[in-house]
Amino acid sequence: MLAEERRARILKIAEERGFITLQSLVSELGASESTVRRDLEFLDTTGQIQRTRGGASFIGDTQTDFDVRRGLASLEKQRIARRTAELIVDGETVLLDGGTTTLEVARHLQVRSLQVLTNSLPIASLLMNCRGIELIFIGGYVYPRTGVALGELSVAALERIHAARLVMSTGGIASDGLFNSNQLLVETERQMIRAAERVTLVADSSKFGQRALSHLCALDVVDEIVTDDGITDEWVQRMEQSGIRLDVVSIERVVRRSSAAC
Repeated sequence: MLAEERRARILKIAEERGFITLQSLVSELGASESTVRRDLEFLDTTGQIQRTRGGASFIGDTQTDFDVRRGLASLEKQRIARRTAELIVDGETVLLDGGTTTLEVARHLQVRSLQVLTNSLPIASLLMNCRGIELIFIGGYVYPRTGVALGELSVAALERIHAARLVMSTGGIASDGLFNSNQLLVETERQMIRAAERVTLVADSSKFGQRALSHLCALDVVDEIVTDDGITDEWVQRMEQSGIRLDVVSIERVVRRSSAAC
């Protein structure tokens, strides 16, 4: 087996299981321990996995270096962010989760008068000196490469707060709900959902029909989705049937398709 094929196989196994041991890989791949160790070290440097004692954890593309992902933020994400900011009313208490799209939303909120709660260090750094923003940071274990606070401390802090709106992103949207690539992230986002009256999902059209490692929630948890005009008619119909309001942002205008009254 060529090195590229072996590494692709390792990534597939890691993505399916979340965590893989060195010995299980040696057995499944039929390769030497030293060869597998080199493969894991290579994949760790690319940001696809994170080496741990005795094995590795899957990180995946959605958890690679935040600065790299922020630099790759598409025009679609920027338009989605702009439209999402328009939905937020001055004086509202808004909960923002971590991610490149939610960071773009935060950029459009800098001159607004809002109470913003977030577990994202990049978002907190962006908004901390904005005059009209009352900023509350939700602490916890800061996940490497993303600057997002997760885990038990974050969940405990979220249990004590209430927000009018949650603006969140996701790793994938399927018929059975939303998915993300990290279990700690999923646990924290579930508590965010419970803390908010309204859930606004920001997701570019490439996320539809995709799944990630961990199931987050059912579709009916989401109140509205802001996406781009690459979404297919099939998914538009599916969202309408689920009672989810859909804002589809195009290059020149915003086309609102809604199954519920605004």
